[in-house]
Formats: sequence, C-alpha cells, structure tokens
Amino acid sequence: QVQLVESGGGLVQAGGSLRLSCPASGTIFSISTMGWYRQAPGMQRELVARISRRGITNYADSAKGRFTISRDNAKNTMYLKMNNLKPEHTAVYSCNAADPWGHEYWGQGTQVTVSS
Repeated sequence: QVQLVESGGGLVQAGGSLRLSCPASGTIFSISTMGWYRQAPGMQRELVARISRRGITNYADSAKGRFTISRDNAKNTMYLKMNNLKPEHTAVYSCNAADPWGHEYWGQGTQVTVSS
C-alpha cells in the first residue's frame, strides 16, 4: 500500500502562486508514475500533470507554461508549483501514484481557491 497526503492548498488571489506537496509513504519502491489531478465543482476529475520516476513530465494543455511538476525521489515527494493562478484554477487537487502493475493510489485532495 502507498499513502499520499497532499498539502499546500489554500486561498490565493488571482495572479498569485501556490506550491502543492505530496509525500508518499508505504511501499514506495513500487511507485513509477506520479501525477496531479484536479476536480472543479460539477466537473470531472482531470489530469494536470504527471512525472515518471526518471523525471519525464507531461502536462495538460491548460497547465503548460504556468504549472511545474517536480519530484524528489530521495524525499519520496512530488510537487506542483502553480504560478499566475486564475479563478478557473479553483478545484480540489489530488495526488496520484501508480505502479507498473496498474495499481493506483490517491490522496485525499487539497482545496485550491483562487479569488478574483
């Protein structure tokens, strides 16, 4: 089992920045890809960005140039730096970890609210 606990969300004004963190614990040796997803009210959960163990990243088009995903394997922690936030970025942001055998793990989510 893998446990994920997100932190770093909160209320920020438009144009501000936040950095989300997601430390992993448990059977972390099995984790390959980690990712950030978000779910806005009334919307489906969507991918924001993900990163492989080797640091290969891919982003949703809406996140490119604004959000940066990173991973510190020594600390078993993934981050998401979000710059120039807009009200449409308001959502619950969740951390995901997957192993090569298709098992996925989720954190409880952290609320990000961007005021105009």
